[in-house]
Amino acid sequence: MNKKAVIILSGGLDSSTCLSLALNEGFEVYPLTFTYGQRHDKEVEHANKIINYYEIQNHKIVDISFLGSIGGSALTDKNIEVPTIESKDNIPNTYVPARNMIFLSLASAYAEVIGADAIFTGVSAVDYSGYPDCRPEFIDSMNKTINLATKQGVTGGEIIIRTPLISLTKTETINLGIELGTPYQLTTSCYNGRDKACGKCDSCLLRLRGFKDAGHKDPIEYEESNILI
Repeated sequence: MNKKAVIILSGGLDSSTCLSLALNEGFEVYPLTFTYGQRHDKEVEHANKIINYYEIQNHKIVDISFLGSIGGSALTDKNIEVPTIESKDNIPNTYVPARNMIFLSLASAYAEVIGADAIFTGVSAVDYSGYPDCRPEFIDSMNKTINLATKQGVTGGEIIIRTPLISLTKTETINLGIELGTPYQLTTSCYNGRDKACGKCDSCLLRLRGFKDAGHKDPIEYEESNILI
């Protein structure tokens, strides 16, 4: 019997690396992509490109747009400006309240239904920009909660949240993904969601610096050619 894993896939660099890693480890993958009221639909578009690249059949797009309707984040509320420099705040305004907690809760339900024993998510505690739901403490707590709250968890089985990037810098993640053959040319990281990445938001800057330090050229297009590198 094939081992199964749910992959939280945003179409971004980190989640795509996790998908590549799960495939490399021999998992039968079941990617989940969430529409949560983001200010653009590029995440879904690029997640679909990655799914097509790997010829994966088990992809679900889950609508939880109510999360966007409550606001509180520059990623869901167009009245809040996306920062154009790397944030120096402890918790920047791009933090989406409880997003990872909701994602992992829904992923655990799906994992239990399909008999998966792993959930892959691309959180990083190194380059996490101050997001509280990317910390190891949160993942550990959520893992315990999932196994206390599911039939699988209380009847001798277990669902493990896999966070292979949690202690890696963006540069280390990129090097891992390149080794795995991750199609970074199909990914998106920009918060603004235009045809070309802006190269100015903190997510773009973190990505660009990661590729530069890794000694590789970022394969996606940017609006400006002289940014950072």
